[in-house]
Amino acid sequence: MSYDYDIVIVGAGPAGSTCALYAARAGLRVLLLDKKSFPRDKICGDAISGKSVNYLEELGLIEAVQQSPQVAVNGILFSAPNGTKITVPFIPRENDGISPGFVCRREVYDNILFQQAKKEVETMEGFKVTEILRNKGTVTGVAGVNGSDEMKNITAKVVIGADGYKSMISRKLGFYEHEPKHWVVATRAYYQGVTEMTQAIEIHFVKDVLPGYFWIFPLEDGKVNVGIGMLHNELKKRKISLPEAHVAAVESPYFKERFKDAELLGKISGWNLPVGSTQRKVHGDGFLLLGDAAGLIDPFSGEGIGNAMCSGKIAAELMTKLCHGSDFSAARLQEYDQKLWQELGDELRTSTMLQKLGRYQPLLNLVVNKAAKNEEVRTLISEMMAGVTPRKVLLNPWTYLRLLFM
Repeated sequence: MSYDYDIVIVGAGPAGSTCALYAARAGLRVLLLDKKSFPRDKICGDAISGKSVNYLEELGLIEAVQQSPQVAVNGILFSAPNGTKITVPFIPRENDGISPGFVCRREVYDNILFQQAKKEVETMEGFKVTEILRNKGTVTGVAGVNGSDEMKNITAKVVIGADGYKSMISRKLGFYEHEPKHWVVATRAYYQGVTEMTQAIEIHFVKDVLPGYFWIFPLEDGKVNVGIGMLHNELKKRKISLPEAHVAAVESPYFKERFKDAELLGKISGWNLPVGSTQRKVHGDGFLLLGDAAGLIDPFSGEGIGNAMCSGKIAAELMTKLCHGSDFSAARLQEYDQKLWQELGDELRTSTMLQKLGRYQPLLNLVVNKAAKNEEVRTLISEMMAGVTPRKVLLNPWTYLRLLFM
């Protein structure tokens, strides 16, 4: 069978654009599709982790981010349910002067990635995929419309679904499942004029939304990204309205003074996050799933961009190897699943455990109190949040005992 492209990528966010760039630079014929036109907003906490910074550096896009509207951040401020606060500095990068993290609105960040991809691969904006093409059960392409009612068929050796938490590709293939214990529901709102802001992102473990947290992230020109996230099963069980919980947190005695003169810019928006506390099926005959479509969001921090970019690179590397042949079966594409979980599995399992520990107020109070007094505990937390903790440390039960009893 002849194909229009080696790979067609559905969704041009961080996962899709990253995959497109790595694949194009390896010589593959790539088509990158998105139902929206760029730049476009994407509801998110907007935090760009050290893991993402590493991929930006590889792709040559650090300077583009630095020159965009953003804030370079240098640490995390945690507060426990009892009100104890600590600031944990990020581990600085070695000798290059690049910030270990940023907060950059997704309207800006995703557009940086997409515009670079647009220079290197063929793209279609405003293209809505409506059907999956198959040949004898194997996915061979997609069909959709681009600003008209005329259907267009596009064939490729492999279809890559990078189309987010509501993934149409996943739904069409029958893989989409909304398991409340493996999904987080979150709000996001932009404010102007919140006081006491620093170059640290803030994570506050508010009693009423455990296991979850309230965040305050600094943005350019005095803007702030504010949100609250909570496991969906807990939300349902306790019949909590998350928008109401968001407003209640802002107006609580702990934060009220900081938001006294702040202006809400727009509305409080909500979205869903499929977290990596379970291993979902992410491949099959002729297709792969990336990023949020693969459910790779960190269960503890809620950060998904770094893992999305990671999945994009792994998929591109595998396709570079396979596109010289003719076997795009599920058995052959299973290597993607294996490499993905070799890279991210320990980290996601650790974050799942931390999420479960976060249900218990006394434990959160204990860990934050310990970190406030002990630099070694602060360093361990910083390494874990940055994703640079060695595998043998993550797998050692003593690591977690140290958090509690050091």
